[in-house]
Amino acid sequence: MLGLTLLTFIIGYYEKSGVYFMLFLLFTAAIKSFFIIHEYMGLRGVSRLWRVIMYGWLTIVMLGISIPYLISSF
Repeated sequence: MLGLTLLTFIIGYYEKSGVYFMLFLLFTAAIKSFFIIHEYMGLRGVSRLWRVIMYGWLTIVMLGISIPYLISSF
């Protein structure tokens, strides 16, 4: 996770932009969010319903960010 955070910082520091950078940044944010939900929030041993709610929320947020960006870039 530290490496992903550092890579995200470097991309922002050098002001890289574009669809591929945005998708990469969202992908790294999704990976980090998965680890936070799974490990830090302790959803490893809970019922399937709670995991579906949390991962569904994460998916909706990521789609809500990426779809308008992709539509506006074309």
